[in-house]
Formats: sequence, C-alpha cells, structure tokens
Amino acid sequence: MSPTPNEEPLPPPTLIEDDARFGELLELLAESGEIAIDTEADSFYSYQERVCLIQITAGAEDFLVDPLADLDVSRLGPILADPTKTKVFHDGEYDVLILKRDYGFEFARLFDTRVAAAALGLELPGLASVVQERFGVELDKSQQRSDWSKRPLTELQIAYAREDTRYLLPLMHQLSRELEERGRMKIVAGECRRLEALEAVARTFDPDEFIRLKGVRTLDPRQRRILRELFVWRDGEAKRRNVPPFKVLGNHALLAAARSRPRSLQALERVEGFSPKIVRRAGRALVDVVRRAEQLDPIRELPRLPARDGTSELDEASVELHERLKSWRKVRAKAEGIDSSLILNRHTLIALALEKPADLEGLAAAEGLVAWQLELFGSELLGVLRTFREDLEQGRLDLSGRRGRRRASSRDNPQPPSRP
Repeated sequence: MSPTPNEEPLPPPTLIEDDARFGELLELLAESGEIAIDTEADSFYSYQERVCLIQITAGAEDFLVDPLADLDVSRLGPILADPTKTKVFHDGEYDVLILKRDYGFEFARLFDTRVAAAALGLELPGLASVVQERFGVELDKSQQRSDWSKRPLTELQIAYAREDTRYLLPLMHQLSRELEERGRMKIVAGECRRLEALEAVARTFDPDEFIRLKGVRTLDPRQRRILRELFVWRDGEAKRRNVPPFKVLGNHALLAAARSRPRSLQALERVEGFSPKIVRRAGRALVDVVRRAEQLDPIRELPRLPARDGTSELDEASVELHERLKSWRKVRAKAEGIDSSLILNRHTLIALALEKPADLEGLAAAEGLVAWQLELFGSELLGVLRTFREDLEQGRLDLSGRRGRRRASSRDNPQPPSRP
C-alpha cells in the first residue's frame, strides 16, 4: 500500500540506528514490491563526500537509515538488486553512483520519477515542483545544504529527509499511467536501465585541472605556474582538513594570488579574497608556495584535458557529425515535447559520431542505442549519417578548423518531423 499524499498529520519516521531495527526493516522490505529511496551526503562539508543518510519509504511507512551508526548497511544490497522489486528514485543518478561507490550495490528494476516527469514534458520536473503540482504539498527545501554528517539529526533535518521519499510511490503510479497512455514508458525504461548500469568512479585529483578555472587564460606564463602550485596546495590542504577545496580558498582568491604573486604576509593581506583569518591560518604556507613556484619553469602552453562531454576523442570529421546529430536531436526533442537527453543521451551521440554506422544493423550495434530509439528514429538517424558521408565524400566540408564547416545547402535547418 502506498502512502496517501493528503495524510494528516504524518506519523513520525522511524530512525534506524542499529542492526536489530535494520533487520526489522529488511524483513518489511522483503515483503514489499515497491520501495522509494533517497540519500543525503555531506559534499558541502567533506573532502570526499559519503552517504550520511538513506531515506526509505515502503508501504505507508517512512524510514531514515543512519549509515554512520552501528549497523551493516551492506545488508540492503540484495533488496536493491532484486529484479522483482521496484526501486523508486527522483533524479537518482547521484544516489545510484554514491551508493555503488560506498557499498558496491547493484540495482535492478529502478524507476526514476524525474525522468518520468521529463518524458511527459513537464517544464519543472524537480521534486518540489512536481509534488506541489500533483499533490498540493509544498516541500521544505531549507536543509538542502545541511551538514548531514552531524549527529544527532535535528527535527528540521528529519522532517526534510522523510519528504524526499514520502510521495515517490504515489507519484510513480500517477506518472506511470500517463506514460502508458502516451506511449512513453519505453523512454523511461531505457533511461532507467542506463542508470542501473552506471559505474562509480573514485574521485581523483588532477593538478592540470587548474586550467578549468575561469580566468586562467588571462594569466601570463609565470602566473599560470603560480596558479597551478596554489591549486595543488589547496587540494592537499582540503584533504588534510577533510573539507571541500572551496572551503580552503575560493577560485577567485586563487586567481587573485596568482596575479599578485605575493612574497610576504603583508603583500598577501592586500590580495582580494584573503581575509585576516585566511592569512593567519595559511598565510605562511601560501607565501612559501608562491616563492617556490617562482623558481619553477613558467607554463607557456596550457595542458590539454579531456572534454567533460566526452568529445575529446572525436576527430574533425566526427566533431562535425556530432554537431549535426545534436542539431537533429534538438529538432526531434522539440517535436516530441521532451528534453533532448531523452531522445539520445550524450554518450550515444558520441558513439554514433565515432562509429558512423551505415545501416540499421550497424545502428543497432551502436553503444547506448535502445530498441525504441531504433524503431522511432532509425531511418532519420541513417539519413543524417548518409548526408554527412555524401558531404564528406563530395568535398562539401571544410575541416581545417576545430569544427567542420559545411557549405550551405537546401538540407540545412531541418524541420520538425511529422507524427503519424
């Protein structure tokens, strides 16, 4: 039985802090066919965030599982991997990744209500907006950046956390009916299978990531070297103190110090973004970093990093094809009235740009392309690929720059396809 959105007053959630109570919860979940799940982490307060709370709703009851208490959270694994039970998340990608990373969990039969809302064309698919629209309930979002690693949890935290799963089961049922009526359940199913298959990657620090800071390209070679060394120092200090790097020193302050090149505490005090507290805490170390950086070779050419969107592996021709596929996807998404990422996700776009399949068989083998996409969009995608090959073979592309440039033709500016 799902919780009724209009229940008043809500019974208090059950806080699970020991293995005995956790065992009782697992027994309940073993009998439940539908389970709503969410997590809270301490990413704003720790160098490496961790799961600090797992919210679960099953039947008409809400539970808050405390992973920081004395219990074996790994016992939840078989429930999450059970293909006979529906696990309901809202915008669950982060939750899935952090649960996989921290506990090695696997997921089966996942349903994401945010994906479902987006597949139905809702302009505001966030949980607060959807719950307000569907159930007339205003969720309190004041604890979004709360420190979930502190104990005991406050009453506000408890109230906030339980609401993240309280409405997911009835919401899933509502959205599922509408998805079936509109023939869009296959869209959600494809995306949810992608979420299940996500692989958690441990966070690693790359010193060359300093080039992603806004303003780095305005620095001279000597300032770039100082910025890189300050960037490395900040990460080490953040790790030592177990805080996020931004709590050690903000990006703006890093850039300001690199420009000013302070060689004394007095000079550092005059740099924008350096409060007396920062100077007292880390001033000498920062000045030493600047002095050491002055002895190193200037960075005359910025290092190249892989693009975050995965396009680094594309050559000039593939970049051009990738852009054409994105343009097609945008038009198609507008015609369908849904987000572009639900037409084809970015990983599939890159796979198509790399593999350049020439027929339906090759298209079906493309990484990430699922059956419903092949059925609905196969002929259109092959058309985009065929036009690209013809333009390439007949010399209608100028690939001398970073991106291919095509001479204008009547095939530009595609129109939204008609629906049967």
